[in-house]
Amino acid sequence: MAYQKLQSGKAKAVTPSNTADIFYSNAGDNQGCVLYVGTEGSLKVKTVSGDEVTFVGIQAGSFLPIQVLRVFETGTDADDIIALW
Repeated sequence: MAYQKLQSGKAKAVTPSNTADIFYSNAGDNQGCVLYVGTEGSLKVKTVSGDEVTFVGIQAGSFLPIQVLRVFETGTDADDIIALW
């Protein structure tokens, strides 16, 4: 059985971008992050597998337990987004 870490050790505010992935400052491969959404709305993301999907109606204070590489500016109106690794 593989070990699964359920707590985060790193957090960073996310600035949505149509061209740039969420920057992971540690050396090594960015395996994606989960997201905390502070202000409700829709969120368009790119997953670690390259899928682009829009989550509609995310409530304020929600966690999005998907491994995410990018939050798109276009298609996102949720705010106060924090990346957690």
